[in-house]
Amino acid sequence: MAEFTMELNDDQKQVRDWIHGFAAEVIRPAAAEWDEREETPWPVIQEAAKVGIYSLDFYAQQFFDPTGLGIPMAMEELFWGDAGIALSIVGTGLAAIGVVANGTEEQIGTWIPQMYGTPDDVKVAAFCSSEPDAGSDVGSMRTRAVYDQAKDEWVLNGTKTWATNGGIANVHIVVAVVDPELGTKGHASFIVPPNTPGLSQGQKFKKHGIRASHTAEVVLEDVRVPGSCLLGGKDKLDERLARAHERARAGGGERVKNAAMATFEASRPAVGAMAVGTARAAYEVALDYAKTRTQFGRPIIDNQGVAFQLADMRTSIDAARLLVWRASWMAVAGKPFTSAEGSMSKLFASEVAKKVTAQAVQILGGNGFTREYPVERMHRDSAIYTIFEGTSEIQRLVIARTISQMPIR
Repeated sequence: MAEFTMELNDDQKQVRDWIHGFAAEVIRPAAAEWDEREETPWPVIQEAAKVGIYSLDFYAQQFFDPTGLGIPMAMEELFWGDAGIALSIVGTGLAAIGVVANGTEEQIGTWIPQMYGTPDDVKVAAFCSSEPDAGSDVGSMRTRAVYDQAKDEWVLNGTKTWATNGGIANVHIVVAVVDPELGTKGHASFIVPPNTPGLSQGQKFKKHGIRASHTAEVVLEDVRVPGSCLLGGKDKLDERLARAHERARAGGGERVKNAAMATFEASRPAVGAMAVGTARAAYEVALDYAKTRTQFGRPIIDNQGVAFQLADMRTSIDAARLLVWRASWMAVAGKPFTSAEGSMSKLFASEVAKKVTAQAVQILGGNGFTREYPVERMHRDSAIYTIFEGTSEIQRLVIARTISQMPIR
């Protein structure tokens, strides 16, 4: 087990500088265009694939970094470039995490490569959990999966929403209800292979921020997938459901995590790192602007009102990174989140991103309110961090329940 440290080793620094260079040279110059177009930046994703950033190998290397800092370091640098384009590059990762967290070795080896494609023919994947009436309240999920024993197939029906890459993905990972009596314990995840009949894209959302990332509804109408597409396999599912029913009859017992929650818990520190990247980008723009913008015969950073804001911005960014890195290290070191440290990192970094980008707009004044400067876009993009993969309110609920061991509602 690697010791926790804030000092990157030489290999990590080399990777960080490489990703930063790609973000500066490829992502940033394209950011405004794809934000305006509100389309998936396929050429940028392809460039990322060609250099090796958009690939299974790259994310595996970062994921298995023994210090736990590989993924948050990569996320921070990519999202420093631009949140919308970066989310298009890393969005497939949430579906991949869903397979890794819940799937068999055969499923991992078969499906994850199909999520990414090749540098000449890039693909994306989608993780589909939220529904029109079931966002934070996963217990209200209505999408059903019914097993057809005669054909060894699962039949999926329902509508998913807020799916990154939904409808345009090569592979969709869909969370569905298999046993309604068990509530959230009766959920399972399914792989929907490419070109499966019955799956279609619903509404594509026109968003406030991260507009270069495709977000849409996914409609499932009698979607049939082979039994082998149930993540983890049917034997494992039947055992889990039997244990849940036994505990329910006994009046409670050990809490069981469902497939969607396992995916979100694994990804929360990474989302925190995304927020840190956006906040850092806005802070750097504001700092440079404050040092060069003159009013009343001197740079505006000479005024305490501006300088103190920048001091607070930098302090909060560094504090957010510390929480993210701690949670990431704890996860890889196998240390339990006894105080919901993963949720802490996501909560704090998300709130920091919103505040810092708003301060950056304020420091730039009228210029910050225009699209001639990137802080306007960064401010819009930052709003998503307190919403997706668990709202700030849900993170606070998780933290409160964990530290109190009480069923707070």
